[in-house]
Amino acid sequence: MDKTNVKIEIINDINLIEKKHWDLCACPEVLQGKRPIDPFTTYNFISALENSGSVGKGTGWHSCHLIAKMDKQIIAVMPLYLKGHSQGEYIFDHNWAQAFHNFGGNYYPKLQSSVPFTPVTGRRFLIKRGFEKEARDALEKGIVNLAITNNLSSAHVTFCTPFEAKEVSENNFIKRKTLQYHWENKGFTNFEDFLNSLVSRKRKTIKKERQIAYSFFKEKGGIFCLTGSEIEEKHWDSFWEFYQDTGNRKWGYPYLTRDFFKIINKSMSDDILLILAIENNKPIAGALNFIGENTLFGRYWGCSKYQSCLHYELCYYQAIEYALKNNIHKVEAGAQGEHKISRGYLPSFVYSIHWFSNVAFGNAISDYLDKEEKFINEEYSILMKTSPFKK
Repeated sequence: MDKTNVKIEIINDINLIEKKHWDLCACPEVLQGKRPIDPFTTYNFISALENSGSVGKGTGWHSCHLIAKMDKQIIAVMPLYLKGHSQGEYIFDHNWAQAFHNFGGNYYPKLQSSVPFTPVTGRRFLIKRGFEKEARDALEKGIVNLAITNNLSSAHVTFCTPFEAKEVSENNFIKRKTLQYHWENKGFTNFEDFLNSLVSRKRKTIKKERQIAYSFFKEKGGIFCLTGSEIEEKHWDSFWEFYQDTGNRKWGYPYLTRDFFKIINKSMSDDILLILAIENNKPIAGALNFIGENTLFGRYWGCSKYQSCLHYELCYYQAIEYALKNNIHKVEAGAQGEHKISRGYLPSFVYSIHWFSNVAFGNAISDYLDKEEKFINEEYSILMKTSPFKK
């Protein structure tokens, strides 16, 4: 097999590639009967976005996934989109778009390798084992050539792994570092162990918040963790109501369609944890999580009735409880939120890489990101000093 002869193909519909070929690159562990390390780059998740109309016509996300082949064998894939805006990305470049416009250019459309609406670190260069160097080089050239050929302003690979950021940024891409907040199991066996690792004031605050959250239910309901066949369409109907409320308030409209939830319930319910607060037999709030091999990923929250501290309970404390009971090492609770620190979710670096067709503009962004990284490093050091854990 000639490892120097890698060809790149582009598909605008994930249904044009067989599931087994995509997953051999994205999540080979699934084909061995394990959970996916990253449920968001699996064929099931990406195809659910497309088949539900959450991405595609009218959304500003148009699929143009890269397929790397060697001697007609698929050795790598890359989730890739032509973007007409910067919504649903969580690595914010709106100021870059305005600056590029002032520079005399059109920032949109641009290329974006990511999982739409999903600020979760994971591989973007999805490569079969044994072809890492050749395939990564081919995909990197492929995304740049696609941008150049179509006279696009830029190409972005967001929430990539630290390894990908290092390897690819050594070439024509510029690295960016930002922060999220993650909880990690530091040898805890249960929630009480976790609490005992905290300073007294923070420990008392969490206990108080949990008491307040549960006090509303008394004997009229409670909090329930559902997964797999336990999740029924009626539960999704309730969560859809919550999700719409959150989407309308935060983004102006919900990114995902109702069909998306129907599809993932059929295709990946075993990798879903839906936490519902129920009062008088009616769900009033919910938190949607996805279960990876080593990580629980908190994604969406919403409610139809406000209850003090219920957000903390469903999104943070129930997630920690589930992780501890199921031997999951880490909980990632989504983008932003310094308030998570006092609840045990500490700052963690996340990475993206960026390429610009205009060299002068790219150099200006590079200078800006050098300064921004120094600020991020300083912010990380300051935030870590506010850790709730005992020294």
